[in-house]
Amino acid sequence: MGANILPLEKSQNRELILKTEIQRASPLPMAAKMTNALVVHKTQLPRFHDTFRAAQYVRMSTDHQRYSIANQAATIAAYAASRNLSIVRTYADEAQSGLKIENRAALIELIEDVQSGKADFSHILVYDVSRWGRFQDTDESAHYEFICKKAGVKVAYCAELFDNDGSLMSSIMKNLKRVMAAEYSRELSTKVFAGACRLSSLGFRQGGQPGYGLRRELIADTGQTKGSMERGQRKSLQSDRVLLRPGPSHELAIVRRIFEEFVHERRSEERIARQLNKDGIANLHGRPWTNWMVHYLLENENYIGNLVYNRRSNKLRQSPKHNPPDCWIRSHAAFESIVDPDLFAKAQKRMQTRYVSISNEDMLKGLRIRLKKSGRLSKDIIDAAEELPCATLYQLRFGSLRNAYRLIGYQSTRDCAYVDSREERSELLIGLASDISAKVEALGGQVVFDKKRALLILNGTLNVSLRVARAWKTAGEAPIWTIYRRAFLPEGLILAIRLNEQNELPLDYFVFPTLEMRELRIRFSEANRARLHRHRLATAEEACSAIVKAAMTSRAFQAKTGQARGHRRVVRSKTKIVHARHQSSEGTRRHR
Repeated sequence: MGANILPLEKSQNRELILKTEIQRASPLPMAAKMTNALVVHKTQLPRFHDTFRAAQYVRMSTDHQRYSIANQAATIAAYAASRNLSIVRTYADEAQSGLKIENRAALIELIEDVQSGKADFSHILVYDVSRWGRFQDTDESAHYEFICKKAGVKVAYCAELFDNDGSLMSSIMKNLKRVMAAEYSRELSTKVFAGACRLSSLGFRQGGQPGYGLRRELIADTGQTKGSMERGQRKSLQSDRVLLRPGPSHELAIVRRIFEEFVHERRSEERIARQLNKDGIANLHGRPWTNWMVHYLLENENYIGNLVYNRRSNKLRQSPKHNPPDCWIRSHAAFESIVDPDLFAKAQKRMQTRYVSISNEDMLKGLRIRLKKSGRLSKDIIDAAEELPCATLYQLRFGSLRNAYRLIGYQSTRDCAYVDSREERSELLIGLASDISAKVEALGGQVVFDKKRALLILNGTLNVSLRVARAWKTAGEAPIWTIYRRAFLPEGLILAIRLNEQNELPLDYFVFPTLEMRELRIRFSEANRARLHRHRLATAEEACSAIVKAAMTSRAFQAKTGQARGHRRVVRSKTKIVHARHQSSEGTRRHR
């Protein structure tokens, strides 16, 4: 038999020999022999290669419903199954534009994981080139892919007809797709802008929330009203339109009052805002008024029934720019006016005549005259004076109000040590933030420090607001410390440094949740600090350790990193031990 076999491949030889041996050994009839010959045994199945680990990146923008997260994930899953890839991690950017990377937290995290070596996968699966990004500079898209390629991680586009294997045809098709993705955004931007200009010229509202005293009304494509839109609501159908309508009567009365006081009583925006806040009247957002809010209201043509569009533009997520008046789209008498047009015109004339060029010498001269009339100077006095520019302009021109006072020979009786020590307090907070950051990063955590807001964001889940409590006292009185809330206070923790009575060195530290900050400030003395006593820590080391422990053992961080329950139990037991040590050393100290 072997002599009659022609030269064949090894696999074919083994198959023929196997069939011959089965026929010789089997006593069954020919039909049964043929049946057995077609049986495939488990030991004959080919062995697959080891499964490769992959991460998928999905992004959904607001322009394509068919690019939903679920649809992308289904296509990626089919691609992974056909190539023996196991998806171990998902990075998702929901409702995010692909024009820039700044707001795409998932893509930023993906790039950081790849660069830092934390990526436990060798492939990144993306639906197509446009989901990776519609960057207007195609080199930016290539840059992020090259970062992954350099780290040994391949980027695959699952729905594309080409394989991203680095071949000539693949490179040409990929760059062509990048250009097409960027061009699609440019064409869409042009079409959307043209449509918005047309609708605005017809009297339909374009944009977000209206001003104080105005409301939005939703109109169907048939012209029938669908009711008033509350704050935060959006239209559900593209064919619907939005009209502006006068709001509640009490808000309309406030709008007319502002114009009357500004034109006839010659009050400044600062004085009007102060009086509104004193009367307990909140703005549209339920917050106190500011002079800029009043100024915006006074120059808004919506209050005489006009709609103005395209005063500012930021196409394709570029930097906003102010457009010249000849580019504005104005619709006259689009709805019922709230303020008399003549009164509105007088307000515009007054604002235009106030903003004139004035030299530094004239500003100081006016300041001397006001000092003789008032006997003293302050920011409120300057802002309330009609003949003087605002206090902000003095600060811009002369560096500070005190410099302007010094040039006219005036010495303020106010204690300005707080202003003089501002830089020292900033350095104190930066140093404390650096210590916390170093400890968190040493444990594998992530830290973002917002210097302007004195805010630490630890592991993307815990916000820590840094504050300094200065001492203030009068003759014969005990010192009082104040912790200010500030305008921006995200939910999380507050780490406050209490300075000594001379406001020179740290005295102790307080760590407490932001829920404790119910008012604009917390004031306390040594005698009545019971409210914050349980949050007190003696040294900076203790304060840093408390913050680090809160960041690394928070449930949000553990859920994000996928830590096991058993590990969380260990952390909790350690926390109890630490608390017991503090209690034994300090006796009456209470710990959360």
